[in-house]
Amino acid sequence: MDTAFLITAFVTLFVIIDPIGMMPLFIALTQGQSRQERRVIAVRCCVIAFGILAAFTLFGEQVLGFVGISMPAFRIAGGLLLFLTALDMLFERRAKRREDQSDQAEAPDPSVFPLAIPLIAGPGAIATVILLAGQNPGLSGLALVLAVSGLVLAVVFALFLMAGPLESILGRTGINVVTRLLGMLLAALSVQFVLDGLKAFGFAT
Repeated sequence: MDTAFLITAFVTLFVIIDPIGMMPLFIALTQGQSRQERRVIAVRCCVIAFGILAAFTLFGEQVLGFVGISMPAFRIAGGLLLFLTALDMLFERRAKRREDQSDQAEAPDPSVFPLAIPLIAGPGAIATVILLAGQNPGLSGLALVLAVSGLVLAVVFALFLMAGPLESILGRTGINVVTRLLGMLLAALSVQFVLDGLKAFGFAT
C-alpha cells in the first residue's frame, strides 16, 4: 500500500470537501428537525455523494478521453481550480458562496440539493478524485481512491451528527481558523498538481 499517496489523497479530499466548514450549513438546513431526521438526512446525502464520487473515480478518465482531454491537461486545470478554492477559503468567499447555495434550497429535504450536490460532491471534489485516480492508475489505485472517498465521507457523516456540540466548542472564530489553515494546505497541494501536469508535458523537472 502506498502510504504517502493514501495520506495525500485523504488530506486533499478532506480539505476540498471541508466537513468542518459545512457543519454550520448542515445545522441551518436541518433547523427544526429531530435528531433522527437529521441522521437520515446525513446518511442519505453522504451515500449519494459517495455514489457520485465513485462514478467519476471509475469512469472520469474515460470521459475525459472521449472528449479529447489528456490527463496532464486535466491535472493542470484541476490544480488551478483547487488553487482558486484555496483562495476562497483563505478570504472567506467560499463560506459565503455555500450559504448562497443553501439559500436556494426550497425543498424540505436538503440531502440531495444542496448537501450532496454541490456542497459535498461539487466540482472541486469531482476534479480531485479524477486527478487522484490518474496519479495512481490500476485497480489498486482506484481502490485506494474509493477507500479514501469513503473514509472522508465517514468523517463528514460523523461531524454532521456532532455538528451542534462541535460548533459550540469551536465557535465561529475556531471554524474560521481551521478553514484558513486548510486553505493554506490546499494551496500547496494544488501547486503540486500543476507541477505534476507540467512535468508530464516536459515543461518541469
